[in-house]
Amino acid sequence: MAWFVLSHKSFLMLLLFVNLMGTVYGYDWYMWQLEITEPKFWIFVPDSPTASLFFTIAIFGWIIGRNFKLIEALALITLVKYGLWAVVMNLLTLFETGSIGWMGWMLIGSHFAMALQGILYIRMYRFTYIHIAIAAIWTLHNDVIDYVFGQMPIYNDLMKHMNQIGYFTFWLSIACIALACWSLKNRSASMSV
Repeated sequence: MAWFVLSHKSFLMLLLFVNLMGTVYGYDWYMWQLEITEPKFWIFVPDSPTASLFFTIAIFGWIIGRNFKLIEALALITLVKYGLWAVVMNLLTLFETGSIGWMGWMLIGSHFAMALQGILYIRMYRFTYIHIAIAAIWTLHNDVIDYVFGQMPIYNDLMKHMNQIGYFTFWLSIACIALACWSLKNRSASMSV
């Protein structure tokens, strides 16, 4: 019953709208950081809105009966990665400062929802290992840009922990790439039964 609702075209259209609005809001959220960023790094700065943009495009594909396989691989890996990353960063900020305000809690809720929807729609993805490999290169390259070239999202209260956050982020990327591989292996096994 739950899957019937989640996969129904009218629900997908609602999800498309919600993700599109969240994407627009997310890019607007990053405008201040983009203004102080060299243009060559712009594509790598707004991580979460780019992840939700990938998912928005994937949903559009499902609505019209298509699978944009590379976009789906990017969506799963980056939605789960940046969804969980933002939850952890806001909780770490709470630990550091004692308060994150309503905005911090909104970010925790919305980013947890990002990660959750990436996983909830795992049976819709049709990517292959080639798509996962390309998405993995994108994701790990983004980590290098963020933590070697200093383009990570700015959390002023956490800047003293950047080395540890970079290390955590790398392994979070590996875990999300492994999740994509597991989902493909699981789908292949279920189709061969």
